[in-house]
Amino acid sequence: MKSTMRRNLDRLLNPRHIAFIGGDDAAFSAKQCAQTFSGPVWGVNPSRETLGGVPCFPSVADLPEAPDAVFIATPRSATCDVIKELSKIGAGGAVCFTAGYAELGEDGQTLERQLVDAAGDMAFVGPNCYGVVNYTNGATLWPFGAGRHNCSQGIALIMQSGMLPANMTMNDRSVPITHIVSAGNQSVLAIEDYMEVLLDDERVRAIGIYAEGIHNVNAFSKAAYKALSLSKPITIIKAGRSKIAAELSVTHTGSLSGSDDAFQALFDRLGIIRCNSPSEMLETLKFLSVSGAPSGKRIAGFTCSGGDAAMLADACDQVDLFLPPPSNKSTQALDALLPEIATVTNPLDYTTPLWGNREVMPKVFSAMVQDGYDAACIIQDFPPAHIHADQTPYMNDALSFADACSQLKIPAAVCSDLPENIDAKIRSILIERGITPLQGLDNGVAALANACRYGSRKAMLLEDQRAVKLIEPLLNPTTSTAILLDEWQGKQALKNAGVNVPNSLKAGEESIEKSATTVGYPVVLKAISEKLPHKTEVGAVRLNIRNQKELIESVQTMKKDVHNHTADLEIDEFLVEAMQSDIIAELLVGITRDAQFGMVMVIASGGVMVELINDKATLLLPVSNAQIIEALKSLKTFPLLEGFRGRQKVDLNQLANCIASIATFAISLSDTLLEMEINPLMLTPEGAVAADVMIRKTADLCQA
Repeated sequence: MKSTMRRNLDRLLNPRHIAFIGGDDAAFSAKQCAQTFSGPVWGVNPSRETLGGVPCFPSVADLPEAPDAVFIATPRSATCDVIKELSKIGAGGAVCFTAGYAELGEDGQTLERQLVDAAGDMAFVGPNCYGVVNYTNGATLWPFGAGRHNCSQGIALIMQSGMLPANMTMNDRSVPITHIVSAGNQSVLAIEDYMEVLLDDERVRAIGIYAEGIHNVNAFSKAAYKALSLSKPITIIKAGRSKIAAELSVTHTGSLSGSDDAFQALFDRLGIIRCNSPSEMLETLKFLSVSGAPSGKRIAGFTCSGGDAAMLADACDQVDLFLPPPSNKSTQALDALLPEIATVTNPLDYTTPLWGNREVMPKVFSAMVQDGYDAACIIQDFPPAHIHADQTPYMNDALSFADACSQLKIPAAVCSDLPENIDAKIRSILIERGITPLQGLDNGVAALANACRYGSRKAMLLEDQRAVKLIEPLLNPTTSTAILLDEWQGKQALKNAGVNVPNSLKAGEESIEKSATTVGYPVVLKAISEKLPHKTEVGAVRLNIRNQKELIESVQTMKKDVHNHTADLEIDEFLVEAMQSDIIAELLVGITRDAQFGMVMVIASGGVMVELINDKATLLLPVSNAQIIEALKSLKTFPLLEGFRGRQKVDLNQLANCIASIATFAISLSDTLLEMEINPLMLTPEGAVAADVMIRKTADLCQA
């Protein structure tokens, strides 16, 4: 973003004066803004003397001065001329509520380009958006009711939607909102631009995003890394997981949904918290804003009900939170405090005889949380006053818990089973004590897990500044002239890059027996041809050949099978390589080029397992060893690498080095590589071996 536009975006988000241009929509917006904003509010309409109760001028040129912020709700035919006039007088920025542009197809795209040209260096929001609200100063450029939050510090919402942020401002969850931005079509300013400016605002502690796509992945990465370094967490709801949602996102705002796996990889490398619903996002942002990010996933849980204890344990297990049992020291202290019917476990059911006991319960909570847990959570619902007037025992336990956690400075939450069972008054009391009121067991525990994952990964992610910039996508790669390297060429290229490949020789039929003797039986025989990307299906692979007789028979059978499958393909070159033994596990390592994300790496269970159980992890290049190890640990088959049932373990650091070498090799071919797949990468006690490789490159540089 250019410096001039950056300054204008600051003016738009923190205006001194605001103008509203249009008819009834502009009138409503002007009236609403005048009720919350202390600076001048002007209207522009040639047919009215006032607009929503504020002074109205016949044209942009008649305004007292160039406004910092403008809300435009004019007919589409007039919008471009209005924007030209605003740019001419030096307005700071404009929100374009008017729709009917790129979201409608080619004709709309042409009109939208005209808007962009007209805006010049103005900070232009939209078109096809609701607008911008700054709740810290009351600047409300919004066509519907935006409420009055009067917030001095909290979260900012940047959303490629209008109704969703409007709905979130109506939340009854005590989530403080400083700003909302409805980004619309993002013709000039994109989500990453708003992030960049809002992150510099001391009043903004965290950001919530709804996105259907990302315009500039590297700019987004830079802004997200900045957020990470400032300890301002980013949460996101990314549409497009399903096929239907991806199609809808194109027609809704003219943006394209990219590969969801690649998006998730981007979020993982930048510490961005992906949420599944608005409720989960709000609860996550609330916990991070009030309690902060725990440094790990070890949780101390409390209930006064066996049912709550079981549900909390199940919920934590589903989101990868750990509930370690109390230490011997804590167990002894708790045994002395709890009734005989209580059992010292985690979660701890302290039982109803102690419920509401303001003398004993602080000691109970303190005795358990002193074990160095990363966070603590108590399950507690509060009855509405019209149902049960006496909230004393409920509050006593919550306050005792708050006292113990505050004293030890441990991030903590009071979580209700039902979202409605913590009213605004109770939420306010807890927040004042630095304890987060989480509403609803499912979203509450998900929010706690999100915060713990963010806090536990933050240091690792900050160590690697490569997360800021991805490998650029190929510009218009000519796949029609791509060439597939044969397996011998591919393996020699990998070998030169420091990746282990099987001991092997290339041989014609006349020298194949000598080659097998040199390599040493048992051997693997493969046909060599750039026309055979997948050999098993056509009989072009024979395993565990133990002697000369089997070798000769395999050659003849292979030539016949390949010819039967592809009549015009005659095999005259073979790869003879050592048969691998003592295989601990097999992986697939693949790298492809994505039009938006550049180089995308997939690490998966090798062979058919990846298709059978969809066991994979996706990374974006460049990548660190720590991120590779984290990806390996996420695989369902990771226990095989850990020495499943007494088998030998894989050296994870050595394996990460191997995969990192593959990534480095791919990056070295960034101008020509289209795709590469090693399947399987065999893991043996001596290290990883690339047993099969497929490399496809553009035609201009295809020498191995």
